[in-house]
Amino acid sequence: MSTRDQMLDAAAHVMRTRGLARATTKEIARAAGFSEAALYKHFRDKTDLFLAVLSERAPSSLTTLLGGLNDRVGQGSVSETLEEVAREAIRFYNHNFPMAASIFSEPQLLAAHRETMRERGVGPQHVTEVLADYLAAERKLGRIRPDADPRAAAGLLLGACFQRGFLSHFVDQQGDDDFAGDLVRTLVSGLVEAPRERG
Repeated sequence: MSTRDQMLDAAAHVMRTRGLARATTKEIARAAGFSEAALYKHFRDKTDLFLAVLSERAPSSLTTLLGGLNDRVGQGSVSETLEEVAREAIRFYNHNFPMAASIFSEPQLLAAHRETMRERGVGPQHVTEVLADYLAAERKLGRIRPDADPRAAAGLLLGACFQRGFLSHFVDQQGDDDFAGDLVRTLVSGLVEAPRERG
């Protein structure tokens, strides 16, 4: 295993057990068995390290799935695709919430993190944008209602998945796959079926 990989493994462990704000580069380097100076040969700062952990040590299925959504437009069923997105999003948020949540307790760290994400053109908003683009393309093909709002639908789906991941750290929840299916069925009924007229 390379030095960088050992550092990423140590960083992922320390950030998840102590929270991002309380995880220092010195502690991460020590956990990896290297000096802090060695850590800085591979990573610019803690934010750079955190982004590397998110992209390389978090469940990658959501990223892979979102990267291939364009190829799914017009293929299979919209419901099946959204259910797969929901399952992977719940898994991703559940896994990363303990590590990422503490960033909000440190304004300077949050500001640095935002700036680094802006520089790299990454961030959590891109997940919503990619899903909204997929839904917009499906709407263009007539596979969802013409008056459906793709951005709102993407926000509703991912927001519910985020809440599910958040709540899993407070209450014992079972059946994430069942929840994903119920969530998508409820959402798709508004995307596909015409509203009933009140008589």
